[in-house]
Amino acid sequence: RDDRKMNYLKIIFIILFFSFYVSCANYKINKTSQEKEYYNSNGFALIYEEELYNQKIIKKRLDNDSLHVISNLLKKSTPIEILNPLNGEIVETEIYFKGDFPDIFKVVISKKIASILQLDAENPYVEISEIKLNKKFVAKESNIFDEERNVAEKAPVDEIQMDDITKNKLEKKTKPTKINSFTIIVSDFYYENSANDLMKSLIQKTNMNNISVKKINNTKYRLLVGPFRNFNALKTSYISLNKLGFENLNILQK
Repeated sequence: RDDRKMNYLKIIFIILFFSFYVSCANYKINKTSQEKEYYNSNGFALIYEEELYNQKIIKKRLDNDSLHVISNLLKKSTPIEILNPLNGEIVETEIYFKGDFPDIFKVVISKKIASILQLDAENPYVEISEIKLNKKFVAKESNIFDEERNVAEKAPVDEIQMDDITKNKLEKKTKPTKINSFTIIVSDFYYENSANDLMKSLIQKTNMNNISVKKINNTKYRLLVGPFRNFNALKTSYISLNKLGFENLNILQK
């Protein structure tokens, strides 16, 4: 009897322990699944001209005197910040509307934003970050940052309160040097052979001869096209990759 009683208690203990373990595991899975990934990307901006609307490249007019932005991924009213990595100038605003435009561009911006960011019309390279919903964000057209940011840092700042920006000064950084070249990131691979196979295929299907594979670490190999001296030199290769099915390609600047 004592042996049976002990076995019975052991079984109950195992069942209770297993139930507790499963419930904890489910909690962790549910908690993780609720975390949202916030948009962060870099590339070229299309500066709005009325001709873009007249030629039906863009389906809705923009007010060039406002902080208007069009995205092909983010929903209307999504809060974002746009950074010019050359001078550290930042504009915080929100998406005016979601619409289609040539895939080589990441966003369409008004001339006012381009002017504030002091963008080079020949190379309108920007970084776009979605602002977390739990941030204290107040959209005001006069909100422009003079502080410079570390260009390599891709994660959005944890909290920004527009009315108290002077209380949260970012550390002054040395101004980035002028952009010397651009490189298209085609894809990252776990195996080097996979990256090399795609590189050979692209060389056969296109006229590009500036494709290479760069080892990032032991488990990441990056397929690159470039470098290109400016945006105009990059466009043809970018469009060729688009036609082969490569979309939302990131562009790095050096």
